[in-house]
Amino acid sequence: MVVRCAWAEKMPVPRNSKTTGSKQLRPGKAGAVENVRPEKEESFQAKRSPSSPQGAPKKRSAFGDITNAHKNQAGLRKKDAAKAGPRKAQKGTAALGVLKNNEINFKKSTRKTPPAEVPVDPKLVPKNDPVPEEPAPTQVPAIEDIDKEQLGDPYASAEYAKEIFNYMKEREEKFLLPNYMENQHDISRDMRAILVDWMVEVQERCPPCVDDFLYICDDAYKREELIAMEMSILRTLKFDINVPIPYRFLRRFAKCTHASMETLTLARFICEMTLPEYDYIQESASKLAASCLLLALKMKSLGGWNPTLEYYSGYSSQELHPLVKRLNFLLTYQHDDKLKAVRTKYSHRVFFEVAKSAPMDMLKLEVALKS
Repeated sequence: MVVRCAWAEKMPVPRNSKTTGSKQLRPGKAGAVENVRPEKEESFQAKRSPSSPQGAPKKRSAFGDITNAHKNQAGLRKKDAAKAGPRKAQKGTAALGVLKNNEINFKKSTRKTPPAEVPVDPKLVPKNDPVPEEPAPTQVPAIEDIDKEQLGDPYASAEYAKEIFNYMKEREEKFLLPNYMENQHDISRDMRAILVDWMVEVQERCPPCVDDFLYICDDAYKREELIAMEMSILRTLKFDINVPIPYRFLRRFAKCTHASMETLTLARFICEMTLPEYDYIQESASKLAASCLLLALKMKSLGGWNPTLEYYSGYSSQELHPLVKRLNFLLTYQHDDKLKAVRTKYSHRVFFEVAKSAPMDMLKLEVALKS
């Protein structure tokens, strides 16, 4: 007699399906039930079926008659008994076995090879005992901030100095003079040189008044004529008289080398020597200032062009070499008695008598520029 499980009786039977109870299964064909595990079926029935009375045979599932599930019951009982034991004891025994094996393996490894030094991982070191780190070498910045010392001076405008000089350098292109001598025949180069030399001679430290200009002109013009000419000049220039001049750039570039006042004055003398010379009118103000300073540094044996000068001026040393040679040639061979205002001015002790400094030999200057 085949006994069905309790859950199988409650499940509805499909119409087209045939019940397994109406047809006996052949002993040799067990493939229809190979997916059913006997141990699960046995445990499930043990929970659902009530305990059998004494002396009565225990109910078995239908699969027990055609499979070898009854042969595996003894093994299943032993496994259940082992599982029913205390888990803590099993874990403790396993842990002791692992520790003993680790100890044996450690002894074997120490006999064969000496202990190697294990690198310390900084992440694994406790925070209370940090690994001392070697101090990184301090790197001196190659470019110096020349405006840092004057940040508190409201007249220096150190916060905007870099932007101001960049703006002035952009305006240089607007005020580059063309070769205007070819377009007029009223004055010559020599006449221009005499006029500029006279302007250097008559300039004063404070801006002169109109009467002073009339006196300088020996009353050749009236007051109304002088004022009318000034107004005409301003209208022609559209009142845009903020012209970038080398003198402004020269003072800033000298700060990059911490040049003394005597070295700066020597560079100014070289710069003003170019005023009467028509050949220098097409040079930009910043490049002329940088070349004058480089020549003054070479004349004083104070080194050459450093990274700070190259950064703030925008010129490399090689770009300035041709103009530096021309300036040294001008100091060596320009001795016109008619044009002596600049030399006379810088021969005074107020200007450290820099006009009396001997120019460099051309071959020595060539070697000094390459070094």
